[in-house]
Amino acid sequence: MGPETANISIDDSVLVRRCRSGDNAAMERLILKYQNRIYNTIMKICANSHDAAELTQETFVKVIDNLSGFKGKSSFYTWLFRIAVNLTLNHCRRNGKLGFRSLDAENGSDDGRTRQSLGDFLRDSTEPNPADLAQSREMYKLIMKALMKLDDDQRAVVVLRDIEDMDYASIANVLDVELGTVKSRLSRARANLRDILEAFL
Repeated sequence: MGPETANISIDDSVLVRRCRSGDNAAMERLILKYQNRIYNTIMKICANSHDAAELTQETFVKVIDNLSGFKGKSSFYTWLFRIAVNLTLNHCRRNGKLGFRSLDAENGSDDGRTRQSLGDFLRDSTEPNPADLAQSREMYKLIMKALMKLDDDQRAVVVLRDIEDMDYASIANVLDVELGTVKSRLSRARANLRDILEAFL
């Protein structure tokens, strides 16, 4: 186990406390811990690697600038994702850009296949069989095309729930909306994705 792995296991609250006392190494550890997840989440929303890299950097700059104001009412993870998602949604709205992934449902109206197939395609899984890999890539492109047709609010809730596996309460906190709003947006987003995918197929 390398030093980075050991660093990542340190509790966020400890790292935040150290950051506030001027420990630059603690901030570096927090960045290392979350930078890939933040980048991947932003990428799934904006669908542009250059924008995702810039927005990831902007997220951490904002975190550093505002860490003294972090009250600990939510977890650091939730606070960080709120900053990242808000920056990304604002960017998308300003530039008319959208991007995304996933479809699943826990509400009985789905048949399990949808959740598994989208979850598999939209996480960076590897396919050993070349034919399977080619088929997966085609399906991935199709799903991304469908997701890009969702509005940004629906896209955000889908990414947080289906890719980041956040629970509803955390999503509500990140997006600063009511729990019922999260559930209704997710339901509409999944229905819209199904309709879009059916039209493509």
